[in-house]
Amino acid sequence: MQTRYVCQQCGRVTPKSFGRCPQCGAWGSMVEEVVQAAAPEHAAQPRGLGGRSAPRRLSEIEGDHEERLHVPIGEFARVLGGGVVPGSIVLVGGDPGIGKSTLMLQMAVQMAHQLRVLYVSGEESERQIKMRAARLTDGVKGAQYPAELFLVTETNMATILEHVAEVKPQMLIVDSIQTVYLPDLQSTAGSVTQVRDCSGRLRELAKSSGIAVFVIGHVTKEGVIAGPRVLEHIVDTVLYLEGERFLSFRLLRSVKNRFGATSEVGVFEMGERGMEEVSNPSEAFLAERLASAAGSAIAVTMEGTRPLLVEVQGLTSHTNFGNPRRTPNGIDLNRLMLVAAVLTRRAGYNLSEQDIFVNVVGGLRVVEPAADLAVAVSIASSMRDLPVRADVALIGEIGLSGELRWVGQMNARLNEAAKLGFKAAIIPRRIRRSEPYPKGIEVIEVRSLREALHHALVVEAGKDH
Repeated sequence: MQTRYVCQQCGRVTPKSFGRCPQCGAWGSMVEEVVQAAAPEHAAQPRGLGGRSAPRRLSEIEGDHEERLHVPIGEFARVLGGGVVPGSIVLVGGDPGIGKSTLMLQMAVQMAHQLRVLYVSGEESERQIKMRAARLTDGVKGAQYPAELFLVTETNMATILEHVAEVKPQMLIVDSIQTVYLPDLQSTAGSVTQVRDCSGRLRELAKSSGIAVFVIGHVTKEGVIAGPRVLEHIVDTVLYLEGERFLSFRLLRSVKNRFGATSEVGVFEMGERGMEEVSNPSEAFLAERLASAAGSAIAVTMEGTRPLLVEVQGLTSHTNFGNPRRTPNGIDLNRLMLVAAVLTRRAGYNLSEQDIFVNVVGGLRVVEPAADLAVAVSIASSMRDLPVRADVALIGEIGLSGELRWVGQMNARLNEAAKLGFKAAIIPRRIRRSEPYPKGIEVIEVRSLREALHHALVVEAGKDH
């Protein structure tokens, strides 16, 4: 019996404990594990993808056009890159209660109409899963479920592999990887060693048999998949299910995909029948907008290849403290402070005594700088109590000199705005002429933030602009 210490963040193994991991610098992440030496007769057992391999010429290998398995859930297929690749392993992570198990059960039920699916749960019994499936199918008593969907409650990885050999599924779903363990290891389920080795076994299974494997993973309080980061390197695709628990919208985001585009997003709405697809998310995000209210502006942001129109709300209020607050919800705090500083120095807005609150409606988080102009206009609108033009969309990055800078995929953004009925868009002036702007929307090119505010704000009679 030997004792070692493993970092829960990066998987670094050390012979003694450290308060701070010497590799990733995380505090309090070293966990003690007891390792039992393997028996001599097991030392030479082959591991890997079957234990035998042979080099082959690239021209001799088949699979130039991989046939994907059709996914009936369109938003899920979009994030995966068009469908499920046989032999791939996909990691689905998210906060507790966000809807990971619900979404995967919905997919299992629908995929079982075309292929054999094995759903392995380490957290719920078969009866609990059946109750949830009944709720997803309108609660019809005696509802007909696909005959090729198999359920089992099991946490022993060796037993799970036996079930796979018996059922011979084409798709395997494991919920969750933190509950599965290998009996050969002395550490508890969810530890770094267990998560890493169990994921390795599932990878070997997928690559050697062609089974599409989906693994559900928990998320830590820092917002990353629990366990070592090597888990994300083992799998082919990493999906995050994001959203506020008290809001209905959920975003399925791809952060790694070996078979498709990264940063792709699928939009769902949590309802009584589980996860429902949102085919037009921009329209859903703007459904409750009060166009005549001051402090409301429309930004056009890109989520992967999809343009989304979102409402950005700004509010300024005279501070009662020495240091005014900057409170963002859905955007980065440093980005908000930069925009506020440019408004103060370059546009003449005295925000040094104003608390500033900015909110992206719908629980969406905007990380790209193309929303800078919408943030600035919403703050200026609230500061002057002037509404923003209801039919205008705002696109552009703000520089420290008060200039507006060009952003990518402009025509896709303008097309989405025109499709939703916006008559005009304020964008940075382009220096190099390329493809023409789309028809059906007036494009207002400006060079500075001051000029953009002049076109965006609706000045009432008797008020100075």
